Amino acid sequence: MEAKAIARYIRISPWRARQVVDLIRGKSVREAEAILWALPKKASRIVAKVLKSAVANAEHNYNMDVDKLVVTRAYVDEGPTLKRYQPRAFGRADLRRKRTSHITVVVAEKED
Repeated sequence: MEAKAIARYIRISPWRARQVVDLIRGKSVREAEAILWALPKKASRIVAKVLKSAVANAEHNYNMDVDKLVVTRAYVDEGPTLKRYQPRAFGRADLRRKRTSHITVVVAEKED
């Protein structure tokens, strides 16, 4: 039995979010929370909220023990890219790509 949480259309590039998600995959929930709160990255706060939601889903919907939970899967998919133009010299325009992410965290009880 596993519980998951998904945050969609988050305004952070998938590459930056994947750097953070790779650190918590396979860790216990308590250890993952400690890593995320100590990490000085914008994505760590977002991933921490998704992890907290996944833990709440496991506890509320499936009556799982929070102390036995482990992050079994955590991944970041690319969302739609917002395209914006920035004026440059000589009447030109540069395209700015503002990337979005879909962050998924799956937790399950550790088997003894």
